[in-house]
Amino acid sequence: MAESVRQMSALMRKEFLLEWRQRYALNGMLLYIAGAVFVCYLSFNTRRGQLSPIVWNTLFWIIQLFTAINAIAKSFVQERASRQLYYYTLISPQLIILSKILYNTVLMLVLALLGFSVYAFVLGNPVQDVPLYLLTLILGAVGFAASLTLVSGIASKAENPATLMAILSFPAILPLLLMLLKISKNALDGLERNSSWNEMGTVLAIDVIVITVSWLLFPFLWRS
Repeated sequence: MAESVRQMSALMRKEFLLEWRQRYALNGMLLYIAGAVFVCYLSFNTRRGQLSPIVWNTLFWIIQLFTAINAIAKSFVQERASRQLYYYTLISPQLIILSKILYNTVLMLVLALLGFSVYAFVLGNPVQDVPLYLLTLILGAVGFAASLTLVSGIASKAENPATLMAILSFPAILPLLLMLLKISKNALDGLERNSSWNEMGTVLAIDVIVITVSWLLFPFLWRS
């Protein structure tokens, strides 16, 4: 157990070091968030607080969706075949997929919270239950990271991974996105939190199922 934790820590440290060395990817995602928010502000030509809550919420999750795809699509696609073969001789595939999911979860949490802060500052914050909305962001970050990491692993085995990643991403995260929209809409309206328990349970179940499927199926994908 201690050895597995040490190996996962080393893998996550490697991911952070690679991201820090290739800061153009992270800078590009931050620029995308800032640019998308600014374009929304210019397109609606509105002052803070004048955008309807439904439109506000929809635009925010659209930005989060494409941020997640751009951030996580490179998880396995950027890995060279020789490096993957080297990993295969050192560590179990389960630890590899879990370390990728954990790293992408941390990355998505940072981008989601930063995006929410910038978005709320520029376009106003109509959310009446902010803690519930932030909890929705956390659940969404875990779901996006788990689903898109597995999809990235599948796409990396194809001849055209970018196209396959785009095709598989939306069906994989559409049920999750629908539940997140419902919970965030309840947080916007300030409804009782018990009205969101069913949707939150569904999101948690989706997250657990995707992580479990990744744990079980990724070794077969890795061997191919």
